[in-house]
Amino acid sequence: MTGGKPKVVVLGGIYVDMAIRCEDFPDSAELVPGSEFSHIPTGSGINQAIQAALCGCQVTLVGKVGNDPFGQMAIDNLRDFGINCDFIFEAEAKNTGVTLSFVNSAGSNRTVVSEGANRALTPSDISGAKFEELISNANICLVNGKLPPDFVSAAIRAAKLSNKKVILDPALPGGEFQHQSVSLPPDYYTADILVPNFVEAAEIINPQNHNIHNAKLIGADLIARGVGCAVIKLGRRGALVIDKAGADHIPSFEVKFVDRTGCGDAFDGALAASCAVGSAKGCLTADEIRKAVKFASAAGALACSKFGSQESLPKKEEIIELLQDLP
Repeated sequence: MTGGKPKVVVLGGIYVDMAIRCEDFPDSAELVPGSEFSHIPTGSGINQAIQAALCGCQVTLVGKVGNDPFGQMAIDNLRDFGINCDFIFEAEAKNTGVTLSFVNSAGSNRTVVSEGANRALTPSDISGAKFEELISNANICLVNGKLPPDFVSAAIRAAKLSNKKVILDPALPGGEFQHQSVSLPPDYYTADILVPNFVEAAEIINPQNHNIHNAKLIGADLIARGVGCAVIKLGRRGALVIDKAGADHIPSFEVKFVDRTGCGDAFDGALAASCAVGSAKGCLTADEIRKAVKFASAAGALACSKFGSQESLPKKEEIIELLQDLP
C-alpha cells in the first residue's frame, strides 16, 4: 500500500457468520433437515474496514480472534482487501466470534451470537509503543461501541493523545437515544464525531413530522455533553448532522431496497474514509464533515440495494456515480 493514501484505523468486532437454511425451525428436541450451509467473515470491524479500503484508504483493523480456523479465515479475508492485520490479536482461551442463524423457507431467521474473543479485548492490547505509532500516523480512528467499554475508552484516549480525530459508533439501540436517558462512559463524549443509529426510534415514533425533530433534540443533547459533531443515522429518512453551528438534514438516496444488513457498516466505513481524506489535507471542517456524511449516505443506500453484508459493500466508483446522478 502506498504512503499517499489516507490512513484509517478501525477498531471493531470480528465474527464468522454461519447460516443454515431449513424448511421449518425445529421444535424442542426435534431434528430437521437443512438444505444449505454458508459461513463468511463478518462483524462491524471487518465490514467497516473493507468499506474504507474499497474507498481507497490504507486501513488497519484492530480486533481479536481465537486460535482457531475461523480466526485465520477472517484474517485471510481481510488481507484479500489489502487490510493490515498486524493488530488483530489472538485470545488463547476464547473462540473467534460466531453468529449462527437458522433461516426458514419464509425467510425468517433465529440467530445466536457468541462474542468470543471480541469480549477479550483489553486496554493492555493497545498500550504499547507500536499502537501509539499506528495511531499517530492515522488520519481517522473509527471505533465501534460493541467492544468492551474500557477498551473503547482506552482507544479514544490514545487517539486524543495523538491529536487524531475519532469517529465513534456507540452501537446502542435507537430507543435508548429516543428517551435521552442513555448515559455513555465519559470518554465517549470526547469523540469528534458520534454516529448513533436512530432507525429503531424513528420507526417506533412513526408520526412523520416528529422523527427529525426528536433526532435534533438528541443531537443537541450530545453536543451539550461534549461531542464535537453528532451524525444521526435515520435509515430511509437519511441522516442528520448536528454541531454547535446548527443542524442539517442529509436526504436519503432513492435506490431499490433489498436488504439492510450491511447498510450501517457501509455508512460508517465510508464516513471514516471521506473524513480521512479531509483530515489528510488538514481541513476537516464542518462543511467537509457534511460532504462526508453525504458520501456515507450514498454508500449506505447502495449497500441496502444488495443482499448480504460484505457482498453488498460498494466501491468508491459506485458511490461517486450515485452522487453524480443527483439533480
